[in-house]
Amino acid sequence: MDLKDHIRGVADFPKPGVLFYDISTLLRDADAWQVAMGRLAKIVRAYQPDLLAGIESRGFLLAAPLALKLGCGFVMLRKRGKLPGATVGLDYDLEYGSDRIEIQEDAVATGQRVVVVDDLLATGGTMRAGISLLRKVGAEVPAAAALIELKFLDGRGQLDVPFEALVTYDA
Repeated sequence: MDLKDHIRGVADFPKPGVLFYDISTLLRDADAWQVAMGRLAKIVRAYQPDLLAGIESRGFLLAAPLALKLGCGFVMLRKRGKLPGATVGLDYDLEYGSDRIEIQEDAVATGQRVVVVDDLLATGGTMRAGISLLRKVGAEVPAAAALIELKFLDGRGQLDVPFEALVTYDA
């Protein structure tokens, strides 16, 4: 099955000149969703994770059911102020500005293997920040994965772990 057939491109969203890859069309197709999760499970299982970390918010849609399928735990990497209890955060630069990503202080035990999962890898800044934050709290990060990679933005080049995606777009 070609998963690209189940991902809709939306022109000029969220702003003019941007082509947004909408995964909601894939998520609502039971067969395509099962195929995507099966393929991601095969990729991620090879890294023997204890936990999967999903990046807010569409990364949660992939990482949580994937963790269930793999029999491992799931943790959330969220924007500032979204998690209850004590948190650890990391500020990072974006193409135009900066942001902050946080994790609950007790979410990861030292040495746990955590694979980072998101829906899409673009420039790599948020994924790189997630990897750094997980290391900051003591995780070992053997890999990262996404449903979609925008290859022309070379986000993969920003990462210092193996990265795999199910679907790539070259332009």
